[in-house]
Amino acid sequence: MDLTFTSNVFPTEILKLANTKEMIVRGGRDKFNLLPKAFAGIKQIGVIGWGSQGPAQAQNLRDSLVGTEIRVKVGLREGSSSMTKARAAGFTEENGTLGEMYQVIRESEMVVVLISDAAQAENYQQIFDNLQSGATLGLSHGFLLGYLESIGKYFPKNVNVVAVCPKGMGPSVRRLYEQGKTVNGAGINSSFAVEQDLDGKATEHALGWAVAVGAPYIFKTTMGSEFRSDIFGERGILLGAVHGIVEALYRRYVMEQGKSEEQAFIDSVENITGPISKTISHHGIKAVYDQLDAEGKKIFEKIYSHAHGPAFDILLEMYDEVSSCNEIRSVVMAGRRHKRFPMGTIDGTRMWQVGEKVRAERKGEITINPFTAGIYCATMMAQIDLLIEKGHCLSEVANESVIEAVDSLNPYMHYRGVAFMVDNCSTTARLGSRKWAPRFDYNLSQQALVAYDAGKPADANLIEAFKNHQIHGVLAACAALRPSVDIAVIG
Repeated sequence: MDLTFTSNVFPTEILKLANTKEMIVRGGRDKFNLLPKAFAGIKQIGVIGWGSQGPAQAQNLRDSLVGTEIRVKVGLREGSSSMTKARAAGFTEENGTLGEMYQVIRESEMVVVLISDAAQAENYQQIFDNLQSGATLGLSHGFLLGYLESIGKYFPKNVNVVAVCPKGMGPSVRRLYEQGKTVNGAGINSSFAVEQDLDGKATEHALGWAVAVGAPYIFKTTMGSEFRSDIFGERGILLGAVHGIVEALYRRYVMEQGKSEEQAFIDSVENITGPISKTISHHGIKAVYDQLDAEGKKIFEKIYSHAHGPAFDILLEMYDEVSSCNEIRSVVMAGRRHKRFPMGTIDGTRMWQVGEKVRAERKGEITINPFTAGIYCATMMAQIDLLIEKGHCLSEVANESVIEAVDSLNPYMHYRGVAFMVDNCSTTARLGSRKWAPRFDYNLSQQALVAYDAGKPADANLIEAFKNHQIHGVLAACAALRPSVDIAVIG
């Protein structure tokens, strides 16, 4: 993968990650004055959709472009219930910043499509038909490329096609952007890709978009690589795997170790979304292990050794399903079934009801459980190992497997709960969690936990590989680009 690019607007630099070099752009509010040049020739950016990313990106783009002649206009389906929400955010018909989606597409020189994946699959042709010739089509997810590949089609040849993919959920994109008003560059890292460059302006448009939504650092990928790592990642450690892990651990702690339900929840869910996540965010994965006492290290090493293989097994199958577009086909088919049987929620089960009580009664800091830490870190490292094996650039590996988890998703899960995230994220991610979480649960329960209880020793070679893994240096380099601000999800 060629990780170099040229920009006549934004300064680029080389980021050394392990034995590789990547070209990046640093974002920040000090770059906002360059946006008119990056968007030269664009009078209107149409933001289509008001789901997870839509509100965040529309507002960030608008706020970043204040004082310029570039208008940001939201396009929604006629009669959409989201019209009211968009108006509350300041996008109105009266000020010319809200309209019917296809009209907005027709009148915009740049169109950022942020409707759901299923809606993209259903409406892509009508979207294409309404694009201006020479316009720039922007996506924040490579799903549509994967879907088009699966049906033997492609984007129209008369438009630029770019992607800017923030490595975090929409509310995080907005929240950190707002916090960045006092900390230059506070935001969510983003990859960008140029799938089709009609007029030589595609890269500048993509970089301008990424800077405008608040990315502190922007790295290059391809749209194909992005959809594979992104759809895979949300089924893995970002959501599906953590969902499966905590249900397996909660059940073990209650049924096999006799812990109270509240303590079991603390030792499983609260551990991962709280101190484990915070430690990784600030100091890296290995720091979780380093801070354990001697006995804790032994427990960590043993369960890490037994969990890495079963986790990798599921992740490998998952990656094949995503890469072959089978997972994309399943999302489209599920969308059709949901017209008959809408997707249910998971938050009514006993475990997640206990979680509501635990969160309401939190008191002070909790201690890291080495068993929970070992199984979580093993799964995270297995995902890292697989993405490296599949040739993804190290920025993509670090962001999709670690940074997005600990700096965006886990803080929200700590505040609202894993069940809340599973029940309220994108349809594609919700489907992925429901499909793959039980696989992680079963594989880890039937193999990793059994091996641990049978007294099988830790794998010294695997533990040594963990301690000396290149990802630790990569995360340290990425951390140097991260603004010194944690996301504030309350208030």
